Amino acid sequence: MNEVSADRAGYPHNANMLESARNSLRHELAAQGLHFEGPPALIDIPAAPPARRKALHPALKFALELGPLALFFLSYSRFGIFAATAVMMVTVLITLAVSYTMLRRIPIMPLVTAVIVVIFGSLTLFYHDETLIKIKPTALYLLFAAALFFGIAFKKPMLKVMFDGALHLTEEGWRKLTWRWAIFFLFLAVLNEVVWRTQTTAHWVTFKSFGFIPLTVLFAVAQAPLMTRYEAKTEEVGDEI
Repeated sequence: MNEVSADRAGYPHNANMLESARNSLRHELAAQGLHFEGPPALIDIPAAPPARRKALHPALKFALELGPLALFFLSYSRFGIFAATAVMMVTVLITLAVSYTMLRRIPIMPLVTAVIVVIFGSLTLFYHDETLIKIKPTALYLLFAAALFFGIAFKKPMLKVMFDGALHLTEEGWRKLTWRWAIFFLFLAVLNEVVWRTQTTAHWVTFKSFGFIPLTVLFAVAQAPLMTRYEAKTEEVGDEI
């Protein structure tokens, strides 16, 4: 006795055609002594809402960003640039561990920052050359700018990845904001080069510790009108920790 597959009916999309095909298949199987109940009725089941992504509380996030810089400045004032470099390397790794413990993942920007800090910090200590740690911000900001320009060229939302779900904008909003941040990162890279090449190490340490973050905060605040104008209302906001 030959078995007849249920696929033979083809399952047309039209409801009437589907019912007709099922009846024809049922009669054909009955003629061969088989019994066919047919597939269960299709039920539209609403998709489950996307899981809410955890996010650090803004105060905790700011503390994790400022902590390594504050300890870098304090260590330099007491022990010098090389001890401060070692302290910063340790503290950025600690901040990564805290982020992972709280979120069970590591945001991309702190991860990239930590990698650059460890690389340039290790080279600074190995060669005992403070120039290497001074050009670390330049390399970091150039890397961020290059990633954003890459995203613009290939239509990839790199800035959206960098912000790790903190913002929800339309495609046009992301594109305009990406251009602004890419140019700003280039500005910071040039600014760091000017400061460390023209000022003393003490002045550079002070500027690195208390200059870049205020400039970044002021720039971010200045983008508020653009972000408000292009805010996407349909995105899900993550849970703060």
